[in-house]
Amino acid sequence: MRTAHLDRADMCAIAHDLATFFAQSADSYDRAGTLPEPFYHALRQSGYLSFVVPQEYGGRGASLADMVRTQEILAGGCGSTAMAVDMTVHVIGRVGQTRSYPEPIYAAICADIVANGALVNAVASEKELGSPSRGGLPATTATWDGSQWRINGHKLFVSMAPMLRYLITNVALPVTADMPHGGIANAVVRGDAPGLSFRDTWGDALALRSSGSGDVLYHDVPVADDWLIERKSAAATSPAEPPYGMAWFALTLAGVYLGIGQAAVDAVARYANTRIPTALGKPIATLATVQHRIGEASIPLQAARALLYDVADTWSDDPTARMTLGPRIAAAKYAATNAALVATDQALRIAGGFGITRDLPLERFFRDARAGITHPPNDDAALELVGRDVLQRHAV
Repeated sequence: MRTAHLDRADMCAIAHDLATFFAQSADSYDRAGTLPEPFYHALRQSGYLSFVVPQEYGGRGASLADMVRTQEILAGGCGSTAMAVDMTVHVIGRVGQTRSYPEPIYAAICADIVANGALVNAVASEKELGSPSRGGLPATTATWDGSQWRINGHKLFVSMAPMLRYLITNVALPVTADMPHGGIANAVVRGDAPGLSFRDTWGDALALRSSGSGDVLYHDVPVADDWLIERKSAAATSPAEPPYGMAWFALTLAGVYLGIGQAAVDAVARYANTRIPTALGKPIATLATVQHRIGEASIPLQAARALLYDVADTWSDDPTARMTLGPRIAAAKYAATNAALVATDQALRIAGGFGITRDLPLERFFRDARAGITHPPNDDAALELVGRDVLQRHAV
């Protein structure tokens, strides 16, 4: 089944309407540290969640370049929701290009997204493992009981945890004759599976408080054999392939943090044009110092946006270039998240005391932007990758 075509302008318009709706109450959900269920209802009703689903499964077939732009817009309304929804966006987008899931599994998940607005997340982080991007075997295990797999473990930072329909859970497989070192796989766990429980550990976090990024506990959670996917030996090395996971994850999230930074600039610019101290007798927007700080906030955002869009467009328009884009993807993510840090910091400096109160959304934007530096590739990894690439290109 194919849906009517939506072009990029249409998708951006829907994202803008959603962001406007989110902005009306995002602060109240941030204060409470709770998932904004009305936001997710609106996402389902608008069809936003199906943008990234391939057309052959009833979605819009949005490209990576499309989703970078819509995610940036969405984050201007609520950074927590945009970041959380990005977990579904990057998984479905990546697998739509790699087709690394068995076709019946991917088709079923996509159909559920289109029909019901199902939410998906790749669940990997653990306390001892650290960032899965740095390698290592998960402590969460899958054990065969003779008829199905049983999942046991404890995962962290699972955005939208209580609302997820599918938890793509990274697990360790037991040692077998075929895998003497054990193996790893992804267990597709239903959100209503027996033995699955959720722990709210996130509502008072520094940033993204309404993203529902709590803990998930697995106690003998059953998974059918064909829903344990992407199995490989723990000792296996795969040939080099385009950085699909890095591209979809890093670039769409870069869009989210760019959107948070831009929202801070927009909010403080509106404030500066209406703030008239009695001693000044005119808006503080007329002051050269305020104009200077707005410039300091805006220029890094503009530069980061240009780089981000260029990399995302290249990925989407030229598949032959994907193999070489790793360093530029890392650079775009680094530029966007750090531009958001600069922008939100400058916004607080402009607003002064009012900026750190709840009267303005600036302190929320400031906190939320800080989460960007925790997503891989982090700053050190990005700088190392970019630097190594430059040095290799100039090696004698």
